[in-house]
Amino acid sequence: MKFLFLLRRAAAAVCALAALGIAALVAAPAAQAQAWPGRPIRILVPYPAGGTTDLMARALQEPMQKALGQPVVVENKPGAGGLIAAREVARGPADGYNLLFINSGIVAVAPYVVKDAGIDGIKDFAPVALVSLSPLVMVVPASLPVTDLKGFVDWVKRQSGSIDYASAGTGSFGHLASELFARSIGVKMTHVPYKGQAPTTNAIVAGEVKLLITTTSAAMNGFIAAGKVRLLGVGSTEPSPLAPGAPTVASVVPGYAAETWFGFIAAAGTPPEVVGRLNDTINRALAPTEVQQRFAGFGVQVKTTTPRRLGEMIAEDAARWSVVVRDNNIRSE
Repeated sequence: MKFLFLLRRAAAAVCALAALGIAALVAAPAAQAQAWPGRPIRILVPYPAGGTTDLMARALQEPMQKALGQPVVVENKPGAGGLIAAREVARGPADGYNLLFINSGIVAVAPYVVKDAGIDGIKDFAPVALVSLSPLVMVVPASLPVTDLKGFVDWVKRQSGSIDYASAGTGSFGHLASELFARSIGVKMTHVPYKGQAPTTNAIVAGEVKLLITTTSAAMNGFIAAGKVRLLGVGSTEPSPLAPGAPTVASVVPGYAAETWFGFIAAAGTPPEVVGRLNDTINRALAPTEVQQRFAGFGVQVKTTTPRRLGEMIAEDAARWSVVVRDNNIRSE
């Protein structure tokens, strides 16, 4: 009897210890999330200092520091069209201390355009926070005999595929957006790649090409205001305050959408509690009117959402642009 009593007592002790162990395992992630962040957070910007992406990241640096109680360090790590920084974050620890601030092209275009990109835009990252949107604008030379988007579409169809369009380079967002437009209206156009956005702006002003689909910029807005180019529409699904009065391209070409977004992502597997806190922190930092006005000066519109919705946006963009890349055999080394 004494042996059985001792055996039962030992078994009860083992069960109690096991229960404590399970409870500790369950509590560990919650405790870790509560303790996060315990050290500085690094934001990798995959482009040189001074550009739009860099300016937005630095505008959020101070409010994020105040909210999280830890230093937030912005580090510029350009190279390979943003892929060097993207690979570093994707292959780094999934702890929320290394964030990547990107435009949508890095996760929704580059993996399909660049040979050996080294990342999967959907599987390798955890969506954290949407920050802003920047619709692409469609402009033509002022000398073109059209006054609106419908007139331009009709005019293009009469040209038997002899229309040249500019882009900032093979595989650029403008390249893909232009090919999507051509496919959507059932025509072929000739791609003329330039080295960057500034030369494409000069080309459309000079009439060297007949179409340019590009991101908004102070220079382009100035040419539009001066009447040197004609703004036909915006690629966003809704009219944009960044291009007042311009119709959406989709109002004439149903289903068309070409819009760049900017936001934060982290390594896949980052704890949901950490992602949630980052999302809330960034959303709050973007809420003040003065912040939104400052971002409008960068040529973007502040827009926030949940990590889940950002993940859906990445998947939707990847599905759209991967088809354009495949059908037009667009490759960039």
